[in-house]
Amino acid sequence: MENENNRQQKSEVPSATSFQLGKVSLPNPVFYAPLAGCSDFPFRQMSAKYSPGLMYCEMVKMDALIRHDPNTYRILDFEKGMHPIGGQICGSKPQIAGAAAKIIEDLGFDVVDLNCGCPVDKVTKDGSGSGLLKNPQLIGDILAEMVAAVKIPVTVKIRAGWDEENICAAEVTAIAEQAGAQAITIHGRTREQAYRGPANWDSIKASKQIAKKIKVIGNGDVIDPESAKKMFEYTGCDAVLVARGTMGQPWIVEDILKHLKGEEVTPRSLEECRQALFEHFLFTESYCSPRQVVIEMRRVGCWYLKSSQGTREFRGLMSRASSLDEVRELILNFTPSPQGN
Repeated sequence: MENENNRQQKSEVPSATSFQLGKVSLPNPVFYAPLAGCSDFPFRQMSAKYSPGLMYCEMVKMDALIRHDPNTYRILDFEKGMHPIGGQICGSKPQIAGAAAKIIEDLGFDVVDLNCGCPVDKVTKDGSGSGLLKNPQLIGDILAEMVAAVKIPVTVKIRAGWDEENICAAEVTAIAEQAGAQAITIHGRTREQAYRGPANWDSIKASKQIAKKIKVIGNGDVIDPESAKKMFEYTGCDAVLVARGTMGQPWIVEDILKHLKGEEVTPRSLEECRQALFEHFLFTESYCSPRQVVIEMRRVGCWYLKSSQGTREFRGLMSRASSLDEVRELILNFTPSPQGN
C-alpha cells in the first residue's frame, strides 16, 4: 500500500468541517460509497443519522434511466434527511449520458457520478464500469456530455487501471479535469484485482500531484479512523470515500472526524451495536416486503455484530430465520456467548 521511502512524506490533513465541491458546500470530507446491493434506502437512512459529507445511492444504468425502468427509479429513492446525496450512473454511450445525468439532477440529487470502477463482467462486457479504463478518452467524452447537461457537480469514480500493466489513474484525472468534472474518486485497486489484495495508494497520490482544479478523493482500504488519516497523509487527497468500512458502522464518519481532530474515539459497545442493528431492521421493515426484510437481515445482521462473541451462532440462526417475528426476536434477544466468536 505505502512505499517505505515515502511514509515520512506526509501531507496536511484537510479540514474536518467543510468541503467545497463546485458550488456545493458539503459538511465534511468523508464520503460514503455507492455499494451495489448494500447502499439501499434503509442503509442510507442509517447513514444519514451521522451526517457523512456526501453519500451515494447504488449505481444505476444509463439505459434503464432513459427508458424509465421503475425498478431503477426505486433504487434512487431518497428522503430530505439524506442530503447531501449523489446518484451514480453507469454506461459507455456519450449520446445518452447527458440525458441520464439530467434525470439524476431533476430527481433532486446534489451530485451525479460516472462509474468507471465496477469490475464485474456483466458491467464491463459492454465497455461500462471499469471497462471504460481501456478507453480513457471515452471517459472524457461521457463526462463532457454530463457536464454540459446539468448544473450540479459531476464526479467520476475509477480504479487505478485495468491491470498492473495499464495503470491510468493520473491520465484519467487530467482528462476528467479537462472535461469539467469537479472531483475524481480513485480506488487503489485495478480491475484485475477486483476486491482482492491490498489497495495501492500510489495512484491516488500521483493523481493528486497532477490535479490542478479537480478534487481527488481516495478510496480503498479505508476501514477505520486510523486508515482514513493515513490515506489523507500519504496521498494528499482532498476527501476519502469509505466503502466496506460503512457496513455495520454507519457512525464511522463521526469516528474519522474525531480522529482527524486529535480527539479520542470511543468504540461502540455491543449493546449500542445491537440497538443500531434493530433500528436498521425497523427501517428495512418499513421499506421492504416481509420476505425481502428476512433476506436483507441475514446479511446486515452480521455487519453490526461481526466483532462480538456469539456472532457465529447468531449468523447461523439468522440464516435460517423465515419470518419477521423470528428476525426481530433474534435481534432483541442477542447476547454474547462465552464460547462464541
